[in-house]
Amino acid sequence: MASAFDVPLSEQTLALVREGERGAQAAVYSAFEKAVYSLARRMVGDPDAALDIVQETFMKAFARMHQFRGDAPFGAWLRSIAASEALMHLRRGRYFMSLFTTDEDVMASVGREDVSDTDLERALGLLDSVPRSVLWLYHVEGYTHAEIAAMCGKTTSFSKSQLSRAHQKLRALLAGKEAAKVTEDEMAKLVPN
Repeated sequence: MASAFDVPLSEQTLALVREGERGAQAAVYSAFEKAVYSLARRMVGDPDAALDIVQETFMKAFARMHQFRGDAPFGAWLRSIAASEALMHLRRGRYFMSLFTTDEDVMASVGREDVSDTDLERALGLLDSVPRSVLWLYHVEGYTHAEIAAMCGKTTSFSKSQLSRAHQKLRALLAGKEAAKVTEDEMAKLVPN
């Protein structure tokens, strides 16, 4: 599965960004803005907060370019900064209600058994922020439990338990009693790319 963060950058562009050249920074920003926004939006749920996270991510990345060693692709390095910024936002507690909507009809559907798998985005929006973020980082962004735990300053078992909680809640929201039969692999297929 290709990631929106898999954008190749030339060594020349990276060198110019390290030197603070504005044109190169603008090119990098343009190449990765949508990927960073999408990750932030899915993790924190608030479009305005996601825009703030985009700005913070690029400011930190450009300020820390001297730390990028090139051991991994630039996009992977930037993705880790974006995920950390989103988690820091959640820790600050500025926003942690719904991911995709605050629609009263969606909120009223909590606990109802008639929520179908076509309502996945709404169901994701009803998850608490931490389990939702762990689910997103694990299934969509491809982080391991150890990596997620390190980002959160917690143990690996914390990441596993949060993912388990997210799976349980989604099963309940998506199809009531029938969803309890959904396996973890099937759940991973339900998460949008």
